[in-house]
Amino acid sequence: MLIREIGVLIRKEFDLEIRNKVAIGGILLYVVTTVFLCYLSFRELQDTTVWNTLFWVILLFSALNTISKSFQTESRYRLLYLYTLVSPAAVILSKMIYNILLMGITALVTLLFYSLFLGTSPLEGANAGMYLVALLLGCAGFAGIFTMIAAIAAKTGNQLGIMAILGFPLILPLLLTLIGLSGIALRGLPWEYGTTELLILTGLNILIAALSYILFPYLWRE
Repeated sequence: MLIREIGVLIRKEFDLEIRNKVAIGGILLYVVTTVFLCYLSFRELQDTTVWNTLFWVILLFSALNTISKSFQTESRYRLLYLYTLVSPAAVILSKMIYNILLMGITALVTLLFYSLFLGTSPLEGANAGMYLVALLLGCAGFAGIFTMIAAIAAKTGNQLGIMAILGFPLILPLLLTLIGLSGIALRGLPWEYGTTELLILTGLNILIAALSYILFPYLWRE
């Protein structure tokens, strides 16, 4: 039952996103503009550490810009209507899964333009599998944290302020771990060197999903 509800809600999110082409265009415009400004500032980055850190910072703000709108389209009356049809767990999990998919597309587009403008030399000789796993775990972490914070912020009048205040202290450990894991991958080191970071990221994602599943029903009843 829960899986079916999640599937229906994800389809609803997808249909709304397709209709609202301005939102998709805004995300792409933000990514391309940010990467192009970095290109005008640096031209080409040869230093792997700087290249990697800057990429994750761009992706972080892209996630904030993308996911902060998760509950803006959900009016009080629509949420009340959903409350009578589906479980709160289905709502938050469907939002998280959809945002993970959206962040995955955003990450790939960002990486494409970032490599195109700022060079691909740091990617040469990289452990591609580990780097892709880092991207996946990063997208899941960003989506999970910002989706739950967006749900909390939707209950207040100052959504962007709440997102910034609550989001960045929670996102900082995730971001530092992602930079560490992707840095190991870019150096072409084997999987054993990234075991600690992989375990931390996996644990953080499971913890975020579990807390959202447990706490969101209480938030929704308010």
